[in-house]
Amino acid sequence: MNKTYQVVLFFAISTLSSCGAYFNQPFNNDPARPGEKSTNSHLLTSLPPANDPVEVAVYNFSDQTGQYKAVENGSTFSTAVTQGATTILIKALEDSGWFIPIERENLSNLSTERNIIRNTKQEYIKNLNPNEPPLPALLYAGLILEGGIISYDTNILTGGIGARYFGLGGSAKYRQDRITVYLRAVSTNTGEILKTVYVSKTILSQGLDGSFFRFVKFQRLLEAETGITQNEPVQLAVQDAIEKAVRDLILEGVKDRLWAAQGGREVNQQLVDNYVAEKKAEEDMGLYDRLLIEDVPENNLSFSGGLSLMDGDYSNKEPGYFARIGYQKRLFPNLSIGGNLNYISLDNGRQFKGEFAGVDINARFNFLPKDDFAPFVYGGPGFLMELGNPDLATDEENLESNFFKFQYGGGLRYLFNSRLGAQIFAEHNLITNDKLDNFVHGKRDDHYFNFGLGLNIYF
Repeated sequence: MNKTYQVVLFFAISTLSSCGAYFNQPFNNDPARPGEKSTNSHLLTSLPPANDPVEVAVYNFSDQTGQYKAVENGSTFSTAVTQGATTILIKALEDSGWFIPIERENLSNLSTERNIIRNTKQEYIKNLNPNEPPLPALLYAGLILEGGIISYDTNILTGGIGARYFGLGGSAKYRQDRITVYLRAVSTNTGEILKTVYVSKTILSQGLDGSFFRFVKFQRLLEAETGITQNEPVQLAVQDAIEKAVRDLILEGVKDRLWAAQGGREVNQQLVDNYVAEKKAEEDMGLYDRLLIEDVPENNLSFSGGLSLMDGDYSNKEPGYFARIGYQKRLFPNLSIGGNLNYISLDNGRQFKGEFAGVDINARFNFLPKDDFAPFVYGGPGFLMELGNPDLATDEENLESNFFKFQYGGGLRYLFNSRLGAQIFAEHNLITNDKLDNFVHGKRDDHYFNFGLGLNIYF
């Protein structure tokens, strides 16, 4: 490869892969600006107005993880998450419009200031104005909101990819952390815990880099590198999780008729229906954003078809076709057993062409039985029976109509829901003799491949 071309290619790849760095580099100091909105900010503020906002008190919504920031060298006393979660929660309650937050975090400051005002008024009343009204009473809360940030898990998912060739290379890396928030509503009249909600939020960090290291001529070394890292702010992740928790608390309260939205029964029912559907979809997601399908029935009827490819003693190979009806019975979460009825057409062009009916018995291992998209492998014995007479038989003594075989394969399965799915697979079938194509030659037995696509019905 021409050296000039290599250099140009390197800078092109680096610029494209790290375009965020080149087109959004900060060169100047930015002025102060309003705080960013999280993903759930709009969802929280777009709720319909409350019929009667509730006075709530938040004494403390703290970091209960006890974790400090991880550093590569030395130690640090900086906490991993913000210590101002109470302030974030109060802001979310205020923005929602469903609650009237009451100052309780710094109640001693408020009490001191009220005492100053009360003493001043007493002196004013006594000396100047006997008709001065007294200091109004403090609002009291119908609800107390408790909870906190209860976990901060680092490196729950890490990975990357990279390559290097003749000094030209690049890599991409990513890491996910996870923060968890609990929020509960407590009745001040009875002390009963009315509702508890639980929210988790992942925090993404990713990095891209590219480098070039090459001797372009004698005693001339060209070395260049570029890269970018992007880390999701932890404070914004905490804000997102808290706002989500407040929204879920509001909708849980509407569901249990603790409070209601303006607009009557129809508006409230629509809020509940949307929330239940959203919650069901979220609960079906696993820890690593895997969609889990619960309550999949243990019986499975499949209809499949595709291409077959003969690999026998003839060099000419033409694609055939096959059709299949199968049944699987799940014995354990990862293991099922079943059988298939097959119709197969095998084709070697002018040398051999045959049609077969067959039966397979397979044990199947499902790697991720509850995931909507998952791999599987299977294997077992089988039997083939030839239909009709083969074309162009070369040796009457070699003719056979029944064949024992073994098959194994693997594929990918996708579940649309708990009742319906699809699969794509590849399969290798090993005949126990060399007579499938009516020609015995060499030391290897005949075999063929199936490549198929199917529909699964669970019942």
